[in-house]
Amino acid sequence: MFQGYKKDTLRVNGIDISFRIGGRGPALLLLHGHPQTHVIWHKVADTLAEHFTVIAADLRGYGDSSKPSASQKHIAHSNRMMAQDMADLMKRLGFEQFSILAHDRGARVSHRLAMDHPHLVERMILLDIAPTLSMYTQTNEEFARAYWHWFFLIRPAPLPEALIESDPELYLRSVMGTRSSGMLPFTDEAFEEYLRCLRQPGSATGICEDYRASATIDLEHDRADIEKGKKLACPLLVMWGSEGTVGRCFKPLNEWKKVADQVQGKPLPAGHYIAEEAPKQLLAELLPFFNLER
Repeated sequence: MFQGYKKDTLRVNGIDISFRIGGRGPALLLLHGHPQTHVIWHKVADTLAEHFTVIAADLRGYGDSSKPSASQKHIAHSNRMMAQDMADLMKRLGFEQFSILAHDRGARVSHRLAMDHPHLVERMILLDIAPTLSMYTQTNEEFARAYWHWFFLIRPAPLPEALIESDPELYLRSVMGTRSSGMLPFTDEAFEEYLRCLRQPGSATGICEDYRASATIDLEHDRADIEKGKKLACPLLVMWGSEGTVGRCFKPLNEWKKVADQVQGKPLPAGHYIAEEAPKQLLAELLPFFNLER
């Protein structure tokens, strides 16, 4: 995986962020979701490196990045803090502007990054999410059953952490393997990497605190943007899995139009894990959006 990429770590925003960097061309930041790491991009990484300088990073609390302790109001794991991590990382690497491709939790961090640092983000693609606030306010029974982990992980410590730590592999398979495609999209090598990272001390805390922040302080920040009339300014492409929950329970494109000035979107033939389920289809959409040809 990631042939020709260099794995490195930089200290930014008071923590260590682990990442891989490879390729040449304009900068493209890749951010992953829960309960995974930057390895989700392994099926598209080689092609992306033909067109971009690719930076595939692990969010704080995930992968090989630092795992801060829980904090008051979950500030240390807020989207705003994670977005600052990535803004600082890209600056340290010498990129004054960059584009973003992000999935799931990483897409939520990217939403905040482009909102807080609009001068940094040129173009952005977000995969299989609607805005966090709209998903919480429109939650129904079907969504709650499919995304049970949203409501499990925000329970007070230490119960969710203790249950995850008691059997990390069971947790991974229970989250990833119960979606529309089961475990089929995940190679053995990728799954072992996700499991290695989840077994690290502090990973369960990082995951739970991420979701606790999402249900509290992140919503405060989103509401503040709406009250101020702030919208995403960069060109935005949103895509969701045609077999996934987000497209069934919400109208993603309509919701993004409420918070973004320039947005287009469509479903792709996949479930939640688009980059691992439909890599060719994803590449076919993202290269034209970034004004590149295959």
